[in-house]
Amino acid sequence: MLTEAGCDFYLNLFCRLRTNKGVRMKSSGIGGQAVMEGIMMRNGSEYSVAVRKENGEIEVKKETYKGVGSKCKLFRLPFIRGIFSFVDSLVLGMKSLNYSASLFMEDGEEEEEPGRFEKWLQKKFGDKAEKVIMDLTMVISIILAMGIFMVFPTWVSTLMKPLLGNGIWMALFEGVLRIAIFIAYVGLISLMPDIKRTYMYHGAEHKCINCIEHGLPLTVENVMKSSKEHKRCGTSFLLIVMVISILFFLVIRPETLWLRLVSRILLIPVIAGVSFEFLRLAGNSDNPVVNLLSKPGLMLQGLTTKEPDEKMAEVAICAVEAVFDWKAYEEANFN
Repeated sequence: MLTEAGCDFYLNLFCRLRTNKGVRMKSSGIGGQAVMEGIMMRNGSEYSVAVRKENGEIEVKKETYKGVGSKCKLFRLPFIRGIFSFVDSLVLGMKSLNYSASLFMEDGEEEEEPGRFEKWLQKKFGDKAEKVIMDLTMVISIILAMGIFMVFPTWVSTLMKPLLGNGIWMALFEGVLRIAIFIAYVGLISLMPDIKRTYMYHGAEHKCINCIEHGLPLTVENVMKSSKEHKRCGTSFLLIVMVISILFFLVIRPETLWLRLVSRILLIPVIAGVSFEFLRLAGNSDNPVVNLLSKPGLMLQGLTTKEPDEKMAEVAICAVEAVFDWKAYEEANFN
């Protein structure tokens, strides 16, 4: 006869096997991102932001967000939808980050005197000033990212032209340099304490989704046992973008630097669209070939996700349950 401890042992073993390999993954369609001391989860047009406040309470906000892709059927076509999905992710991500940050304003803290630029924006745009600042921040962030990860590698590879020529080796050098810069950037910022906690919440987000998509009840115990890597992660998407860009630039090789820069910038939407379709395929497939191609992205998530604690798992569960009926999903797909 099995003792209670023996039953617990076999139950835990079953859960681990089921979480990892025993049950085929079934995509739930939900996704999210880590924010300041919390998690944003999105399911269709609904999204929630769950944040652990300084007093220990979990604050949950649920709202509706209709992205650019919902406004026109053309924007939902394969290879086109990826472009607008990326834009929506940036907008919603920035909005969620700003909300989470606003919860950590200390009570009674005196607001800083607005600078000249902020005063001008408030005078010019009124109540819309905050949205304008958010949009400007996003635009500046995109420009900086393009400069660091697109323009700089192209410029350096051009300097290497006397050694590499204007052929395959030059394109490969540019692509490898771009990936190396990205990995170094991700690794360096992970050393910052605040970013490390964000990566822990990132891990909690993945664990929650993996728990659901492997048919396990959404409890803290099951979430903690689940994998912190997921094939639909934005980290994987960015790596796929860089790898696919190498394939494009092996074929498209303009002679002059300015033509190379223009071609790289113009091809970003095309590359993003192709990358999105591969990520979508990977997130909905257990095909061995697809799994193999997804491995580099999952390995890179070792830098952008960290093991969360149980309190972080609780926040992730709150974010999921606000927008997704996981019990109905598991009843329909696993029972």
